[in-house]
Amino acid sequence: MSEKALHLFEAIGLELEYMIVDKRSLSVRPIADKVLAAVAGQIVSEVEVGALSWSNELVLHVIELKTNGPAGLLTGLGKEFERHVKKINAILRPMGGRLMPTACHPWMNPLTETVLWPHEYSPVYEAYDRIFGCQGHGWSNLQSTHINLPFDGDDEFATLHAAIRLLLPIMPALTASSPVLDGKPTGFMDSRMEVYRHNSALIPSVAGRIVPEPIYSYGGYDRDIFQPMFADIAPYDPAGVLRHEFLNSRGAIARFDRGAIEIRVLDVQECPQADTAIAALIAAVLKILCRERWGPVEKIKNIDTGPLADLFLAVIKDADVTIIDNKAFLETFGLSGRGPQTARQIWQHLFESCLTDGDIDAETVKPVETILEKGCLARRILKALGKDARREKLHRVYADLCNCLADGRMYLT
Repeated sequence: MSEKALHLFEAIGLELEYMIVDKRSLSVRPIADKVLAAVAGQIVSEVEVGALSWSNELVLHVIELKTNGPAGLLTGLGKEFERHVKKINAILRPMGGRLMPTACHPWMNPLTETVLWPHEYSPVYEAYDRIFGCQGHGWSNLQSTHINLPFDGDDEFATLHAAIRLLLPIMPALTASSPVLDGKPTGFMDSRMEVYRHNSALIPSVAGRIVPEPIYSYGGYDRDIFQPMFADIAPYDPAGVLRHEFLNSRGAIARFDRGAIEIRVLDVQECPQADTAIAALIAAVLKILCRERWGPVEKIKNIDTGPLADLFLAVIKDADVTIIDNKAFLETFGLSGRGPQTARQIWQHLFESCLTDGDIDAETVKPVETILEKGCLARRILKALGKDARREKLHRVYADLCNCLADGRMYLT
């Protein structure tokens, strides 16, 4: 995140990815390079635009907006991201394009519509494509929100990693926004994570079980994650193009090169205010866990990956209505003795706890209340579709979502 070492919760980094689509048909438009060239004066993979940077990774129909370095607070960032969305939409307008939110395009055919970034860093993307085949939903049709949280040294890494491992399985209950692929509902609220978890199946050590293993030092991480992963990919990548920390595709990855853990399991929402509110809530809950309000961090360090990974699979399918009856898991959040809880009920409890502690500001409250009351965005999308998932209805619903992004408002049905 920064050359200067930052301690736990001293800053946050946020990245939001959006699709570029045709403003009439809403089909994907591979013109991210033209957008970046419009502000940089030449084709670049990243350009600084004030408080944010704009960039592209892998495919030409996706553009990423991210904080230009670590931000001290999330307050005001939603509005800042909204201003940049408007700037990009203004650039796209004469090109016949616009930005679309949500984590998956509802009818994109990745086999015929995927166009890889052909410019800077293309050898990296070509290596991914050669080894894994990037013409699939799990590579070319998934837009996410990434949260980067800092740590300094093994002790802080251990505390933060333990808290993130615990909370990660229920994060998609808040953020699932991808219920439709190939023109029809998939049965998963978070189809992005369902396809993502299979995209490196050729080399299982690259993604593991998405929920990271209980490893709490750089030495252990290098020994048990980096080196096995590099060894497994070496026969497919003899030049070592992918021999870097970024190859790690777990749902939360340790970036020791920048002193941060990057959370990657969050679907992007319908407007930046929703994304920044969710990020603020997640950071606040992690802070409470690290303060040991509900029990010692040492206790949650010992939770096996298996039960957490199984819970994650249940949550990406049913999101906020997932029933959780694991007593040990519930106890770690101060919910012992309350019986089975839905994921939404757990988040309601966590939200109220953060309100009590004063760890979230007024900008966070309303978007989170909307999600907890109306359900995750995927559920609201399915409610709007009803039983009609024909292209015409999908077009209307996703045009409304594009308008939400353009206007900076939540999607309500």
